[in-house]
Amino acid sequence: MQVARSPAETIFEMASNKSDEPLIVETEPEDTGNDQSSSGTGLILPDQNLPGKLLLLPIFERPFFPAQVQPLVIDEDPWEETFTRLAKMDHHLLGLCYAGDQDEQAGASPGDFADIGCAVRLHNVVRGNGKIQFIAQGMQRFRIDGWLSRSAPFAAEVSYPSERARNTPEIKAYAMALIQAIKELIPLNPLYNEELKNFLNHFNLNDPSPLADFAAAITTAPGPELQQILDTIPVQKRMERVLVLLHKELEVARLQAEIRSEVEQKMSRHQREFFLREELKIIQRELGIAKDDRTADIDEFRKRMESRNPPSHVQKRFDEEIIKMSILETGSPEYGVTRNYVDWLSAVPWGNYSKDKLSLRHARTILNRDHAGLEDIKERILEFLAMGSFRGEISGSILLFVGPPGVGKTSIGKSIAECLGRKFYRFSVGGMRDEAEIKGHRRTYIGAMPGKLVQALKDVDVSNPVIMLDEVDKMGSSFQGDPASAMLEVLDPEQNSEFLDHYLDLRVDLSKVLFVCTANQLDTIPRPLLDRMDVIRLGGYIASEKLEIARQHLWPRLLERNKVKPGQVKISDSAIKILIEGYAREAGVRGLEKLLHRVLRKSIVKLLGKATTVSVSNRNLVDFVGEPPFRVEKQLGGIGVITGLAWTAMGGATLPIEATAVHSRERGLQLTGQLGKVMNESAQIAHSFVTTNSARYGVRDDWFMQRSLHMHVPEGATPKDGPSAGISMTSALLSLALRKPVRKSLAMTGEITLTGEVLPVGGIREKLIAARRIGVKAVILPEGNRRDVAELPKHIVAGLTVQHASHYDEVFEILFASKRK
Repeated sequence: MQVARSPAETIFEMASNKSDEPLIVETEPEDTGNDQSSSGTGLILPDQNLPGKLLLLPIFERPFFPAQVQPLVIDEDPWEETFTRLAKMDHHLLGLCYAGDQDEQAGASPGDFADIGCAVRLHNVVRGNGKIQFIAQGMQRFRIDGWLSRSAPFAAEVSYPSERARNTPEIKAYAMALIQAIKELIPLNPLYNEELKNFLNHFNLNDPSPLADFAAAITTAPGPELQQILDTIPVQKRMERVLVLLHKELEVARLQAEIRSEVEQKMSRHQREFFLREELKIIQRELGIAKDDRTADIDEFRKRMESRNPPSHVQKRFDEEIIKMSILETGSPEYGVTRNYVDWLSAVPWGNYSKDKLSLRHARTILNRDHAGLEDIKERILEFLAMGSFRGEISGSILLFVGPPGVGKTSIGKSIAECLGRKFYRFSVGGMRDEAEIKGHRRTYIGAMPGKLVQALKDVDVSNPVIMLDEVDKMGSSFQGDPASAMLEVLDPEQNSEFLDHYLDLRVDLSKVLFVCTANQLDTIPRPLLDRMDVIRLGGYIASEKLEIARQHLWPRLLERNKVKPGQVKISDSAIKILIEGYAREAGVRGLEKLLHRVLRKSIVKLLGKATTVSVSNRNLVDFVGEPPFRVEKQLGGIGVITGLAWTAMGGATLPIEATAVHSRERGLQLTGQLGKVMNESAQIAHSFVTTNSARYGVRDDWFMQRSLHMHVPEGATPKDGPSAGISMTSALLSLALRKPVRKSLAMTGEITLTGEVLPVGGIREKLIAARRIGVKAVILPEGNRRDVAELPKHIVAGLTVQHASHYDEVFEILFASKRK
């Protein structure tokens, strides 16, 4: 009885053979059912009866070696003629040449063929489905000596280099090293077993050339490196190169084995943990000490709902959804939708309210602690809280803070929440275009969620928080809806007690929520929405208020955030005043805070050097923040020049207006300074008024009729618009006609009509602050703004002479009465 040996055992036996006698390995041939297959036993001598002319076929991924037996598949279309001619030949030999890594569809030219190729004998040629499939048996290397056909079918004259080598000790040592590397490689990659079995059918240890070729063929080296092996004719040098490739292959195989072992180990551990957990769940369920996921969820939702005080319609809906949830299979999509709905339904704080703190003394302390200045705003908030304290609850009112950026609108909302002892939630509605953000998505949509208001109640876990809606003047609208219209129900005290969220599909009581909104302007807020809110205007800060805010709030907060001790970096009041006047003239203090932060950053750099303390004063302030971007405002004066006052989104500003006569040939008025439509109309009204009433003010009747006038508002790069420059333009024209200047320390604002009436304007606080900044001592305002001046804090109007006028005659008296002859 003969015991079959594995290919690995056979090759190990070859490695242990120490004699110089040739070893012929014989194996039983596989029954392929085809007489053209590899025939039986014995050594094949490929160098006998090899033709001098061969048909050539390009291969693209990797070269073919003489020791290989491998099936190949090629496209029939370009090579049909090659195989037709080959079938008529007796030797059935074909030359395979490596043609690089190019795309096979692109074809090959004679220049792409390698000089050294492999002659192969074809077996089992099969055609079908546009493909030709055959088994190629590598025979011997050949060299292309000359081309017989440079297009398909390619043909060439070839020669066969001699590969015989003496069986020297060095070659035998290399052969044993190759066999040892193959021995180590086979256990790591069992795919090599079949190739080894085919190779052993015709292996001779005394002819090591096939061993080197076989070792190279089983590697995954790139095509160019394998072609170098094929090009190497000397056996010893070829074996040296192949041994390097085998060692690389061995390292890759070992790394793959390690990765595979690590992955299998992790998978087996995870599988084991999974099965143990499942067994533990079953055991706990049988013993009654654990529940399945659905039962646990239902119990959690019931327990959460018991801590609420929901209305009857909410409790009814909750019970219905719980029954549905207990019936549905946990794996069904409907179960996930129902579970999410019940989760949200039980997360809303139905009937849970926090207790309000209604102490006015406590509220005044917090407001004074958190905010410097804004005395009128603080009083307005205290009045609001006092009304709630007298009534016993704070509800039914929606506050809207309007003012420039950086004046403290958001921080006041936080202070109100702290005064009342309520939780605070803020979200911005600026840029919001989808009404579902407010009212929620319907449950029919994938990923549906409640609106922001229900989410706010869930986060704060009370039904009476302070919710701040930031930037309500910047809401948009699109095909998805109009959020501003959706806010009408939210901000109406008569309707928000039954606010309907589309996701919950239940009425939610928002009447106990205190809504605080913020905006920079009122123009873009829809009128129906604005009517529902109590508007509180926040003007800009004057220099003294900014100094106090910087000293008491901004600078200490920056030191604390950056962990700097107060004694390490000091800044003087004079330096802060220069920052306010020359660097940060906006209405708020956000720009001032950025400048202080910049000063602190440069100071820390010096502290990390050799300095132990840093002092910032008006002398070295430029070293920290550079030259001031704002120059000291110089009030313009002279004939035809009047200082007006304007309001901007960033606060108040002065608006010098200049008028001059260009020529006296015809009547005309030219306007420059990038004036808006309303301001152009004001200029036309002023021109018409002084033209029709010139004699009334001591101007010759035909003076305006015969002059072409030019009116300019400096800083032409800045767009300007608004009706409040009417009396300023009128005064500039009269000053030009009378040749009388107006004193520099006077400014004015007000709208004028064709009959000379002076109409009230807005932004009085901001305009007076701008007037104080440039040193104005007297201001002319419309009579209709007397009430606005009376409501201003005293420190804003201190040092200003405010005069009111209801008709332009009164303005003229103030300006020119003392100059009449």
